[in-house]
Amino acid sequence: MTSTFPDTSISTDRLVLRPFEEADVPSLAAMMNDELVAAWTAIPQPYTEDAARRWTTESARAERTAGHGIDFAVTEFLTQRLVGVVQLRNTDWRIRSSEISYVVASWARGEGYASEASLAVAHWLFHDRKFERIELRTAAGNTASQQVAQKIGCISEGVLRNAFIARSRTEDGGWTDIRTDLIVWSLLPEDLEGVPGRLADANGFSYPEWN
Repeated sequence: MTSTFPDTSISTDRLVLRPFEEADVPSLAAMMNDELVAAWTAIPQPYTEDAARRWTTESARAERTAGHGIDFAVTEFLTQRLVGVVQLRNTDWRIRSSEISYVVASWARGEGYASEASLAVAHWLFHDRKFERIELRTAAGNTASQQVAQKIGCISEGVLRNAFIARSRTEDGGWTDIRTDLIVWSLLPEDLEGVPGRLADANGFSYPEWN
């Protein structure tokens, strides 16, 4: 029998992480068409509402039921607006390990949502699901995403050389591919000790460039 994550929601003081709904399609499409999302992810550009609909109604569910991972829609508790996405991928159920990634809408950056949502997923994964390792990979030039990794307590393990393709704008307004390194980070259950206090102290930190 395939191991799978439950179809669940996670709450923090400011956020609700929940399964995607079809009503999220317009906000998701707008989020994924952002310049920084395009630069630091492999998401197709332009990202259409049809693509967003396939993700919310088909792909996200298929990933979860196949045991590969889980997608969370990150929403503001007060406004219920979609502010981001947190994904778990490449889940290894024997090792109890999964790879985390995150995206935040351009209008919601600078609020610490990336670290708050990622930390909530880490606590859930370690305490509720009894996982032993989370892995995070950031492009070498994506310093803002690296700051998020450091903020939630991740430890840098090394560099995968020439392992990622980022994108940069060309003079004619298109995109060109740029090969770059990936920094590999890990988070273990014991790494979370003391992190909530540091997060509370760092609430005012701004990460305007993180993807």
